[in-house]
Amino acid sequence: MKRVTLVDVFKHRITQKYLQRSGINHAVTVAGYAYDMAVEAGVDPDLATKSALLHDMGHYEWYRDGKWDYDEYRKHDIHAIKGAERAHKLLIRLGEDRLRAKEVSLAVLLHTDSYLPFGLDGKRTDLQEVVRKADEKDEQPMGLHHYKEMDKSMAVQLLHELDKKVEGEMAG
Repeated sequence: MKRVTLVDVFKHRITQKYLQRSGINHAVTVAGYAYDMAVEAGVDPDLATKSALLHDMGHYEWYRDGKWDYDEYRKHDIHAIKGAERAHKLLIRLGEDRLRAKEVSLAVLLHTDSYLPFGLDGKRTDLQEVVRKADEKDEQPMGLHHYKEMDKSMAVQLLHELDKKVEGEMAG
């Protein structure tokens, strides 16, 4: 089975639609952090980078009176739930192995516990913890990390380089 690459994932119309909301720069940056952390932790870098790239694809916009309302967004936030489902559907459409798609989906679901009435400390797998830490490393106050710009062609270039690193790591 041919490996579904990060570039394959990024170029899909569904990814393009949802990463516009959560920020291409943030997604690509977190994927890069996840690769480094995965290698260090002995976690599958393919799963880690895909999970990180897709971790915020469940984001939506919350405006009140024409202005972004971050506090209302946080109060009603379920982006990890929506993102997990979207990530799974997308990967299956692209031909990803079903068990690998499930692992990515769970990492997207559990990259944050902000929507849960309890914490997940000590309950995440190593993969899920890598994605959480990679996301946290890029965060800025009031969600500003979602608004950093990155040209799509630059994103493809960076993801292509990351794909090469992942393939090298998987080869041995």
